[in-house]
Amino acid sequence: MKDEIVLNEFDYNIVNQIELSDIKSLIHTGIIPEIKGQKPDRDNTNDLAEILFITSYPPRECGIATYSHDLIKALNNKFSNSLSIKVCALESGNANYVYPNEVKYILNTSLAAEYEKLALTINKDNHIKIVLIQHEFGFFNAQEQAFMQFIYILSKPVVVVFHTVLPHPDEKLKSKIKSIAAVCGSIIVMTHNSANILTNEYDLPQQKISVIAHGTHLVPHVSKKYLKMKYGLKGRKVLTTFGLLSSGKSIETTLEALPAIVKLIPEVIFLIIGKTHPEIKKVEGEVYRERLEQKVKHFTLQDHVIFINNYLPLPDLLEYLQLTDIYLFTTNDPNQAVSGTFAYAMSCACPIISTPIPHAREILTEDTGIIFDFRNSQQLSDSVIRLLNNEPLRRNISSNTLQKIVSTAWENSAAAHALLFEKMSGGKITIRYNLPAINLNHLKQMTTGTGIIQFSKINQPDIGSGYTLDDNARALIAMCMYFKLTGDEKCVHYIRKYLSFIKRCLQPAGDFLNYVDKDNKFTGQNKAVNLDDANGRAVWALGYAVSLMGLLPYEIVSEAMTSIEKSLLRIGTVHSTRAMAFAIKGIYYYYSAIKSPKSLILIKTFADRLVQMYRHESNKKWEWFESYLTYANSILPEAMLYAWLITGDTIYKDIAGSSFNFLLSQTFNENGIEVISNKNWLLKGKEAEHFGEQPIDVAYTILALGTFYDVFQIEDYRDKMEMAFNWFLGNNHLHQIIYNPCTGGCYDGLEETQVNLNQGAESTVSYLMARLTLEQYKERYL
Repeated sequence: MKDEIVLNEFDYNIVNQIELSDIKSLIHTGIIPEIKGQKPDRDNTNDLAEILFITSYPPRECGIATYSHDLIKALNNKFSNSLSIKVCALESGNANYVYPNEVKYILNTSLAAEYEKLALTINKDNHIKIVLIQHEFGFFNAQEQAFMQFIYILSKPVVVVFHTVLPHPDEKLKSKIKSIAAVCGSIIVMTHNSANILTNEYDLPQQKISVIAHGTHLVPHVSKKYLKMKYGLKGRKVLTTFGLLSSGKSIETTLEALPAIVKLIPEVIFLIIGKTHPEIKKVEGEVYRERLEQKVKHFTLQDHVIFINNYLPLPDLLEYLQLTDIYLFTTNDPNQAVSGTFAYAMSCACPIISTPIPHAREILTEDTGIIFDFRNSQQLSDSVIRLLNNEPLRRNISSNTLQKIVSTAWENSAAAHALLFEKMSGGKITIRYNLPAINLNHLKQMTTGTGIIQFSKINQPDIGSGYTLDDNARALIAMCMYFKLTGDEKCVHYIRKYLSFIKRCLQPAGDFLNYVDKDNKFTGQNKAVNLDDANGRAVWALGYAVSLMGLLPYEIVSEAMTSIEKSLLRIGTVHSTRAMAFAIKGIYYYYSAIKSPKSLILIKTFADRLVQMYRHESNKKWEWFESYLTYANSILPEAMLYAWLITGDTIYKDIAGSSFNFLLSQTFNENGIEVISNKNWLLKGKEAEHFGEQPIDVAYTILALGTFYDVFQIEDYRDKMEMAFNWFLGNNHLHQIIYNPCTGGCYDGLEETQVNLNQGAESTVSYLMARLTLEQYKERYL
């Protein structure tokens, strides 16, 4: 405490006269006391580590306030059991904002003395482990020296996020940025271009800089036609720009381009969304908006321009962007490093025409948009006309744009920030993912009166892909799991649908067909491919439904029982490895309700075949049933465990354990789970290739881990269950979400450099089965 008193008595006027670049050396020489205080003891482990964001914050209306709010919301959604995010809200003047509860401190950036007080308060706050500063030059211009003193006094690790990185700095600017960087544990920028400028032109160390792209919102991608009708824009070709208005937006560039566009495409309408920037309005009122309105009248564009003079709620803004045919970004500032409006438009799959700011040059290619020169209305009109007259090109750009931007979802941004905090904390922070709420929305959207549709385009069901027994069998299991967990009577309706589809696929001889087209007719594919796995999955689903006797309505159990008994007459002829394993699971569940000697014989028949396969192929280095690892691998040891549980034959138990532990050794490493690639199977004696990971394989691993944990109570199995589930939440080689919490769907795969954005039945139902399995171990996430 003595050191703090010394600093309070230090003549602040002297500090104000010191050159910024000299502050650090003066601290080192002792002329200015380095007030770090005593290092606080580590908090009780039950207390969450606090991260203090120093930023503008809503209800203040500015881009960085919105940015911070969105990031904090994402961090809380994913990591509220690991971190507590607090805010120091930046104000200039007498704002009198009413802030939400997360705002812990307020800094009036125009008052120099407030910086020192805040630094000392933060230093004494033992809960705060890291301070993150959202830096924009306009925030601290009035009190640069006070800001520099503030960051040098702080005793906590500091992260600075540079929202603007100016190229070609003079020596004064370079010195300022280097002085800020000198006290930071880490620096965040949002583009690789900004990172390169900092290293090449400001001489900052590359290892201190992290590139975390501006976050974007996941959106449900509602029909453009529907949204245009909703907002009274039916039949119009919509151009949109949004953001707080100022002359820097150069919206007049679009207005000057519009007459040529309207002449050829008279249904065009241009939406200008956003109120005048509050700071601009303080100085000049509505001068810029009025100038734009005069230009509209001058060009007689009243029927082609709409001003939406509001700071729109986020859901409304995202709907406007989704109905947009082309998004126009016309800023006249060549040094604008990044744009949140630009990023949000991309997240809504808008084709974009933009001026060449660094953000646009880094992201937009000929496949994802068009770049035109600053203030060049002729280039802009030519580009708009070209895109509006070429719908296939717009669709292609829209699809490519979405693929390009999906990695920047706020959920991924939150994970990148959280991992950085963990790294900087020196062991004081351990990141654990929150369990998402169980969400059936996408599964229900994919389900028609016939059953669950096979594929989707992004998150829109693709009825042309038809239906499969595979998907409906898995959907029946998942919905039965959900009913067992919740008792929700509403899901019985879906259980009946999936069961009805399985019954329809059951043939008189006891076998099943798999493929049904959109017109509910069996396709020729049923004769062209092996259907053993589909038959095994059907037995698994029917057996699981029968096992819920006493919970499910009687008629459902009765129908499932009739169907499985008919299928068991033929299933014994199946020799496909995984089909036998699926069947063992189904018969195990069936036997738990109906003690049938024939069922026991079938389980032993299948298990003995698997034993023979294992003995033929396994050795000390390859404890497996085949000379390769392919898909749905975990079903094999799990089936052997079920065979032991029902028969008591220890050979089944021994093989279950050895084969499962071998499989885990091939799919888990220090990074988490990396399941076998669907592009190249893992051959005996060869190296694994991990790109091409499928959600279904991760889900089956989780189901098997749950079974093994329940039987043996080995904690490593439960730990790996959590580790595997985190693959869906972002703990994978791309650090990107595979589960989409906006839709409730699951992306179809993890490739080498991107995720497959389609959210089909297989991946979505597989995720749901994994999530429902984790629910019984939920206390570990609390």
